[in-house]
Amino acid sequence: EVQLVESGGGLVQAGGSLRLSCAASGFGFDDYVIGWFRQAPGKEREGVSCRMSEDGSTYYADSVKGRFTISSDNAKNTVYLQMNSLKPEDTAVYYCGATTTPYYSGLWYLNNGMDTWGKGTPVTVSS
Repeated sequence: EVQLVESGGGLVQAGGSLRLSCAASGFGFDDYVIGWFRQAPGKEREGVSCRMSEDGSTYYADSVKGRFTISSDNAKNTVYLQMNSLKPEDTAVYYCGATTTPYYSGLWYLNNGMDTWGKGTPVTVSS
């Protein structure tokens, strides 16, 4: 069973940085897609960034391009989201999601979601 545990959220001032971590376990396959999503109060969940394990390709929402970076440490089975130049509109609960043996492109999963989710970690950016 795939399990995802997020950490690293918190309160930060606008312009600051945070690094989120997602510890993954239970992956029985080498081929998967893993990424970050967020949901602000009163808004729908949106895809932030994801990474394909097969070729390491990454995808980003337009709103975070140039500010956020997704990376992974395979030895630790952990995926990170480095968030720089944070804005108040980045305030949300951030969720890690993953799908094993992906069929579609990373962009498709970013737009449609994943099969397995963590419980989320809150990020608050103050102005």
